[in-house]
Amino acid sequence: MINRLQFSIDIKAEKTKIWKALWDEGSYRDWASVFFEGSYVVTDNWKEGSTVLFLSPDQRGIYSIIETHIPNKIMMFKHIGNVVEGKEQPIDEETKTWSGTTEIYTLTEGIDSNTLTVEIDVLDQHLEFMTITFPKALEKVKNNCG
Repeated sequence: MINRLQFSIDIKAEKTKIWKALWDEGSYRDWASVFFEGSYVVTDNWKEGSTVLFLSPDQRGIYSIIETHIPNKIMMFKHIGNVVEGKEQPIDEETKTWSGTTEIYTLTEGIDSNTLTVEIDVLDQHLEFMTITFPKALEKVKNNCG
């Protein structure tokens, strides 16, 4: 079953600085390492409509499409399928259970801070891990804005 989780953190930094902390390659690797050490991304400069590969050092992971990208405001990924040895795999029965799920990063302006909110669809078997790990990742993003 798919569960929709939501996490948010207030960050006292300009929205552009928070966006860079999320999506610049070095800082992305830093906060994504919380999920899997050595995680990285292959992207065409985060362009809307482009495919993104979210990978571990062994070139395994998932591929997604950037549905929406409004810089310093919203980034929405639609997850499609698995990646093995750096190659996008065809959709199989297992992948069908989660293909089409989304992950959305939103920045909202506040009075003396900005709020980063993440909404993510998660399968039951990943629910506990994501509930524990995502707040740690957001803390890293916040620390990278300091």
